[in-house]
Amino acid sequence: MTPMVFAAASLGDKLDTVFYGFDMAVFEFFGSIQSGFMTQAAKFFTSFGDSVFVALLAVLAVVLSLFKRTRKYGFSILLSILIGTLITNIVLKPWVLRIRPYNTLQGDPDYWSWYVGAGMLSESDYSFPSGHVTAAFEIATAMFLCFWTEGKKKLAWVFPALGFIVLCTRLYLMVHYASDVLFGVLAGVFGGVCGYLLGYLCRRIALKVKFLDAIDLERLFKKGVNTKAAKIAVWACVGLIFCASYVPLLFEGGEEAHRCAYVGEYDCQNEARVDDDDYPPIDGKFYCKIHWNQLSGK
Repeated sequence: MTPMVFAAASLGDKLDTVFYGFDMAVFEFFGSIQSGFMTQAAKFFTSFGDSVFVALLAVLAVVLSLFKRTRKYGFSILLSILIGTLITNIVLKPWVLRIRPYNTLQGDPDYWSWYVGAGMLSESDYSFPSGHVTAAFEIATAMFLCFWTEGKKKLAWVFPALGFIVLCTRLYLMVHYASDVLFGVLAGVFGGVCGYLLGYLCRRIALKVKFLDAIDLERLFKKGVNTKAAKIAVWACVGLIFCASYVPLLFEGGEEAHRCAYVGEYDCQNEARVDDDDYPPIDGKFYCKIHWNQLSGK
């Protein structure tokens, strides 16, 4: 057993043991409210934390940062995403190495019936903390602060509310432990606050540096940018970004999904990286990120 695998077994098992009662009680609650409508609604809202949604939103944030009028939003969103991704995907997931519940709880008939009932969605990386929840709350926190400081306090609360819904979807879909999503909230809020504050600092610095302060794509428009049209364009982009995240999810999960071919200490239920150039097949078989890295020695 390699040191990384040993770390996964020791720290991951410890988290599973410490939070077992709490995690299972939450699973039981969400399992009790399952229905066809709820499952479709969960798939819809969980897309707001998907990696595709977040990556494309970061691109939109870069564009917003190039306009003076929207720089506050662009900087806040972009820096929040960068900080949240660093905390969750670069630091915590590789350090904690917690295995997904649909892998460790395969032998629990209650959990497995709930997982099957929720559509059998799967991810390809570690479980702790929830990347979807971190993403949802880092963006929600940044947007909350942006709108709150502008005096739009009622509108500001829409974003944390949406973040909470994303949190619930990860539990309903049975792809995360409750303790995963709670730590995801902490990571997301921290990333959102830091992103907003760093964004404010960057804007203050830009005001004092002439060539930075001069950057404003609005100057390319001879008659200026119509505020109403600009808002419609931004929200239309967000809608298209959401569709790019949500539509593929409609075809994921279920018994026919491509599962990791790993059959070591457990039969891995993670999503296999099919047609992914970064994770080519090993001996003709496809694996998730975790086991591809393990088997390839990387």
